[in-house]
Amino acid sequence: MMGFLGRLFGGGEPMLAEAGARDTAAIAALHAASFRRGWSEQEVETLLLDRSVIAHRATVGAKFAGFIMSRSAADEAEILSIAIAGNRRGKGLGRALLTLHLRRLAALGARTVFLEVDEHNASAIRLYSRAGFHEVGRRPNYYPKAGGKPASALILRRDLG
Repeated sequence: MMGFLGRLFGGGEPMLAEAGARDTAAIAALHAASFRRGWSEQEVETLLLDRSVIAHRATVGAKFAGFIMSRSAADEAEILSIAIAGNRRGKGLGRALLTLHLRRLAALGARTVFLEVDEHNASAIRLYSRAGFHEVGRRPNYYPKAGGKPASALILRRDLG
């Protein structure tokens, strides 16, 4: 009974599943809390309804804890965003979502996955590096910084195969 109550009120093991339109508000809220320019609910819903977009979510108990979303075209995919709730960061949830997502992309025929990440986002770069991504390019001055020089976007690639 205590295990059930722990899962119900936010404890317990994370549950990973495909995300859908029902997750629109939670994804938009987490994206807004995680990035300088968050996505609106309309933007998230449009993405989730797009047949070329694949998304997964993580919940812990009844709480939304993270998501990952990508778009596929032919045999390539681009990870559009990944975000983990602040109190869940650093506990392996991002790695679990990324691993599940890459497996799903491979099963759907993706051979190569790309993404862009802020050059100063050390934790994300570490996550992607451990998952087999490597830098293939840069976009200078891509991410605006309040009161400072914009950061470059690192373009990362991983072959699935």
